[in-house]
Amino acid sequence: MTFDLEYNSERTLMIIPEYGRHIQKLVNHCVALESKEERNTMAKAIVDVMGNLQPHLRDVPDFKHKLWDQLFIMSDFKLDADSPYPQPSREELQEKPEPLAYPRAASKYRYYGKNIQTMINVALSWEEGIMKEALVFTIANHMKKCYLNWNKDTVDDLVIFNHLYDLSDGKIDLRKSDEELSESKNLLRKRSSQGQNKSNHKKSHHNNKGRKRY
Repeated sequence: MTFDLEYNSERTLMIIPEYGRHIQKLVNHCVALESKEERNTMAKAIVDVMGNLQPHLRDVPDFKHKLWDQLFIMSDFKLDADSPYPQPSREELQEKPEPLAYPRAASKYRYYGKNIQTMINVALSWEEGIMKEALVFTIANHMKKCYLNWNKDTVDDLVIFNHLYDLSDGKIDLRKSDEELSESKNLLRKRSSQGQNKSNHKKSHHNNKGRKRY
């Protein structure tokens, strides 16, 4: 007795392999039907089967539209059947997306992060007064903490004030201020204590998972 084995390497390439070769064969058979009425009936049945095979698509908005589009794609756009949605074209599928422009507003002080510029802009929009002054020094302290996270050493307050002056286009000037920012050791201590708290929390959670409840 001999068996004729069919290897995948010898089979035709599946356009959308997620649905399997049997669905592809059904689509090919649907394309070959002579009666349009029969093609319409079989196309609807294939879409229903595709929906059952990909249940996660039910959470996608307008998932039926997606299934019909995939049906025409699997038919290599040869299926002549009535669809409740506009039929996709080969040109639309092969159309290249518009290239995305790289952001050019990136700060040269990247270790402060992108949000620091937003915070500075908010401070600039406030009226002069105690609240704005408090916000400005809060921003400066946050910048110092970010700098220490990057440098892991120490930093003079004047360096932070110069950077703040630069990022605010000269509108926030603390370079001659008598106020001092938080000491580096205090900021570093806060960072290390936060890390220890997270580590202890993970250990406690792991230990609690191992305990038996009676």
